[in-house]
Amino acid sequence: MTDQPTALDLPMVDPLPEATQKYFDVCMDKLGMVPNVLKAHAFDIDKLNAFTGFYNDLMLADSGLTKLEREMVAVVVSATNRCYYCLTAHGATVRQLSGDPALGEQLVMNWRVADITARQRAMLEFAEKVTLSSAQIEEPDRQALRDHGLDDRSIWDLVNVAAFFNMSNRVASATAMKPNPEYHGQAR
Repeated sequence: MTDQPTALDLPMVDPLPEATQKYFDVCMDKLGMVPNVLKAHAFDIDKLNAFTGFYNDLMLADSGLTKLEREMVAVVVSATNRCYYCLTAHGATVRQLSGDPALGEQLVMNWRVADITARQRAMLEFAEKVTLSSAQIEEPDRQALRDHGLDDRSIWDLVNVAAFFNMSNRVASATAMKPNPEYHGQAR
């Protein structure tokens, strides 16, 4: 079971459907690997498609949040949840997008020591509150984001990115999902 991306014995569909194989080929071309989270979902192509569709919309589509800011949220949520897979994968992406290896490590270890903007700090505080106590979020919490320039659509995106990674963290942690070894050395 050493090549399994998780502790569960759920082998990938073999052969992969043509569209899935093309997607995995694009990953190989762009990333030099197929992320284990995709391999883990590939036992059920409908689940894989749902996961990748929502992920790509949240993390890559147009938004008032930059790609780096969305990745920063992913890392802070994952740090709060202590998700090894997501901290490794998204910490590498923060290092790559920011060009700052220290920022990636700061967000993984203790985001409060990071040299970030007031806007980013407000966003990360909010994402942490979504993670720890979403039922306690009130209008002043949303207003604090507006005061830092986020419109309501950006707040919606922030909430959804934080919520998505809370779900993903729980799946990754509960299945002992292993990060691809390549992530560890990226953008250092």
